[in-house]
Amino acid sequence: MASSAMHARGPRKPTRYFGILPRSPAFWFLIPAIAALAIIGIYPLLLALYNSFHQYKLADLGSGTPFIGVDNYVATLTDPTFWEALGRTALFLCLTLPIEIALGLFAALLLHRMELPWLRAAARVSLVIPMATTYAVVGLIGRLIFNRQFGVANYLTGLIGIPPQDWLADPTLAFVSVMIMDIWQWTPFCALILLAGLSMVPKEAEEAARLETPKWSMILWHLQRPYLLPGLTAILILRSADMLKMFDAVFTMTRGGPGAATEFISVYIQRVGFRLFDQGMASAQAIILLILTIVLSRLYIRFVYREAA
Repeated sequence: MASSAMHARGPRKPTRYFGILPRSPAFWFLIPAIAALAIIGIYPLLLALYNSFHQYKLADLGSGTPFIGVDNYVATLTDPTFWEALGRTALFLCLTLPIEIALGLFAALLLHRMELPWLRAAARVSLVIPMATTYAVVGLIGRLIFNRQFGVANYLTGLIGIPPQDWLADPTLAFVSVMIMDIWQWTPFCALILLAGLSMVPKEAEEAARLETPKWSMILWHLQRPYLLPGLTAILILRSADMLKMFDAVFTMTRGGPGAATEFISVYIQRVGFRLFDQGMASAQAIILLILTIVLSRLYIRFVYREAA
């Protein structure tokens, strides 16, 4: 009788203080996270958006920060150096991300077929180590590996008869060096995400498919692919966003050089904002980069995740 009366009254509404704030403990536990998000994320974004519509030069603060409308955006879109840096970043993304996904898929398939539980657990732990390494440390490791005098890269290439190369002083080799370090750090991330997708495949279906055909490519395409597509979408979104804002490892390893060979868009924005001291222009460039990231993420969801659904 009491339960029927409770269902008739509907769900109980949370008690409120002063008619505004809910009394639920969950709300008060969320307040620190909301405050941190507002301070660390929302406020800098709003400040950058505000600065992008103003003339804000750190070297000339005496003249104030007058409102100039969309002049910073027009100057950015007509700046050939900006487009060169963006094109260089797009080239890096188009070359590096497919390699990371391919190697990650290969590693995920090996781990998925691995029979020994302890060996599988050890392999998973070892995959976390590169991901846990900070970007700045990855850049320092890259400087040591590709050093001309004592780098491991020249030692390994010397084993096959290739003379020592000045990796970080040659534009093409410097670009390739940054690619290699990024592939080393983030291929394990792709492998773990794809391995999680493979673990969702029903074992009975896999066993039946192996009885039907011995070709692993047929099993991958027809059975495992639908389970991999959601994880693949997450990889594309997260890694594309990371590559578009990639700064620490590149700046530590090459400083954007030699010349502008590794001056990606984030390095160029840093140069405009903190070497040319034009915060307004740098803010406009950062907002444009944010818009490009959102558009790219929506395209991934539209064309990759929709197929998975």
